[in-house]
Amino acid sequence: MTHSAQNPAAVGSICGGDMFNGTDFVTCDVFMADGRIVESASQSEGQRIDATGCYVIPGLVDIHFHGSVGADISDGDLEGLHRMGAYEASRGITAMCPATMTLSEEQLSAAATTAAEYVPSAVEADLVGINMEGPFISPSKVGAQNPEFVRNPEVEEFNRLQKLSGGLFKLVDIAPEEPGADAFIDALKDDVRISLAHSCADYDTASHAFAHGVKHLTHLYNAMDPMHHRKPGPIPAAAEREDVTAEIIADGVHIHPSMVRLAFNMFGDDRMILVSDTLRAAGLEDGVYDLGGQDVTVKGPVATIENGALAGSVSDLMRCLYVAVHDMDIPLESAVKAASKNPARAIGVGDEFGSLEPGHVADAVLLDKETLEVRGVVLRGNLL
Repeated sequence: MTHSAQNPAAVGSICGGDMFNGTDFVTCDVFMADGRIVESASQSEGQRIDATGCYVIPGLVDIHFHGSVGADISDGDLEGLHRMGAYEASRGITAMCPATMTLSEEQLSAAATTAAEYVPSAVEADLVGINMEGPFISPSKVGAQNPEFVRNPEVEEFNRLQKLSGGLFKLVDIAPEEPGADAFIDALKDDVRISLAHSCADYDTASHAFAHGVKHLTHLYNAMDPMHHRKPGPIPAAAEREDVTAEIIADGVHIHPSMVRLAFNMFGDDRMILVSDTLRAAGLEDGVYDLGGQDVTVKGPVATIENGALAGSVSDLMRCLYVAVHDMDIPLESAVKAASKNPARAIGVGDEFGSLEPGHVADAVLLDKETLEVRGVVLRGNLL
């Protein structure tokens, strides 16, 4: 497939802004050459960008979203993936790990095969992985997933899909209380990050899963048992494990601000990950859209299925970062870390993405200091 020839200008330096160094914001310049961050001005090649009045942050990394601008990874449509890549990059999400749904193996195979064919154009985000959200979930916690295709964790099916994807599956979700979960964890824990998701697991079951090799918690609070002082559920079990990361949807719809703050306090900002859980409706008007074979009605920021249950988000990750800081009082440093460095590290691409350190891919976003609006996106060393 041939894409329209768009040639963004090469950037050699971003000067005068406050750069996020992984922990804090410091006033210093960022240098780039050949699509990578470099150490000094003498190595840089390209135009100078004046970032006065801006924060300079790494390109964001979304490890849990389904689609945008009418496309969904589960469609198995290459042109749709390219539309998603262009939209995400335009919003400062420069590395994407979209999530498949609870579908038949045939449909998941098509999605995996198509993802393996994706090569981004100059204005499209890198596809750095796939998040397999279904089908190995609890039939009692399906949320907006399709109950028709829920099944027990199966190593052989995952391996078939992983082969088709060329190794792109970086996250796979399971309900650890379901038959076959322990064997699945044992077989795959060293090959893919396994996440507790859409589960009825109690504290003891979740603790067993985390001790066994589960390392992640999918959309914290959603589709899992709540915390209770006599029935603590999976959340405290995850918080007690220093090697477990937790993702959360900070769109202002799914989670009350106080509970987002509580999550950051429980897990710390080194282990929290902001995700969008965005649907194909992101970037489009209100209406009715498909999600895994079910109709989703979008009105403003809220997306619901027929029974009224929330069905993902229409706020992209950059919007979630804004909401976390502006409406939820999450420190900007913590929110940026949770939307860039942490997700990249969680799915094993932290050496390439999520940081402005020398050697990393030259993805950067300029945010207005006053409004936190995107003022510019640098993608692989080129200004969009």
